[in-house]
Amino acid sequence: MATASAAATRKVPLCIPDMGEEEIQAVAEVIRSGWLAHGPKNHEFEEAFSKALGVKHAVSLNSCASALFLAVHAPGIKGEVILPSFTFVASANAVVMGGAKCVLVDVDYDTCNINPAAVEAAITPRTEAIMAVHYAGQVADMEALARIAAKHKLLLIEDSAEAIGATQNGKKTGAWGIGCFSFYPTKNISTGEGGMFTTQDQALADKVRAIAGHGVASSTWAREKKEKPWLRAATFGGFNFRMSNMNAAIGAVQMKKLEPMNAARRRHAKQYNALLNKDLFDLPVERPGFQHVYQMYTVKAKGFDRTTFLAKLREQGIGATVHFDPPVHTQPYYAELGFGKLDLPVTTKLAANILTLPIYPQMTEDDVAYVAHAANKAASNL
Repeated sequence: MATASAAATRKVPLCIPDMGEEEIQAVAEVIRSGWLAHGPKNHEFEEAFSKALGVKHAVSLNSCASALFLAVHAPGIKGEVILPSFTFVASANAVVMGGAKCVLVDVDYDTCNINPAAVEAAITPRTEAIMAVHYAGQVADMEALARIAAKHKLLLIEDSAEAIGATQNGKKTGAWGIGCFSFYPTKNISTGEGGMFTTQDQALADKVRAIAGHGVASSTWAREKKEKPWLRAATFGGFNFRMSNMNAAIGAVQMKKLEPMNAARRRHAKQYNALLNKDLFDLPVERPGFQHVYQMYTVKAKGFDRTTFLAKLREQGIGATVHFDPPVHTQPYYAELGFGKLDLPVTTKLAANILTLPIYPQMTEDDVAYVAHAANKAASNL
């Protein structure tokens, strides 16, 4: 353990992206090539991603928010989409901005993931899709949700922003339905900013690729090989949701590191589980058959003031925080739409008690121990 003087200046941030010389070299090569926009590195990244997840098609985008929007917009969903309120607002925003209607339901306390029974109870003749949100690196119960979706002929969307590489009985997130991934710096792999859309459906992948590039079915890079590369015929109304060649170059390198980085996160979580006082915290639950990849390490406070606790940790250089408070149904925009009247007791309890402790691959055992001991002490003093 660190000495008292070292501890006074020690810093353990919430997250540090695992970037090195290989990523720097990859970006430098792209810059030297002169092809900075969407290009060959996108195809390399997409192929590595689809192979790793066991999906037929992956489309690189500028953000997970764009992927989520396209998951609603491209299939033409205009009815109800069932999703959890305990999520980042981007999930609900994609539904609303895609022209559909949110139906917010409760989650399970132990995993913080959408409750399949609550989903089935919320289905109406207007329901068109289920959006599962994999919380903090733990897969939602996709086997149950897939059965419900098949039974009611609903589209299944996965907000997989926090769960790259996580599995249920060996099947990875993004392979159950439409997958939407984030490469923000706090995620298990990062491109700085960026996202990915995955699907087994060739026609949907082609449509998403076109809509993400102003409605034009072929990319600039692909058209360079054509007799008339200047022809850009829009087959859909579209946007510019494309990922740059530079971001994709980083992603292609990061994919090579995904499994060892996820393994490191799991080791750190195991150490936290052993060190944290279970009388003070409810720890993460990994159900049988599920593999958690700990994009975040979250615990629930048991009987102490969370705000004071977080302040105590921050005084010691520990970047602890909260995900997610407020939940969607109490966000001002959604509350004004009437969602504030919803009774979601588990979501309300989680939002009041959830805590996120630092976790990232480069953490040392000493870092984890420092955070755990500081957390135990701060909680016990409260």
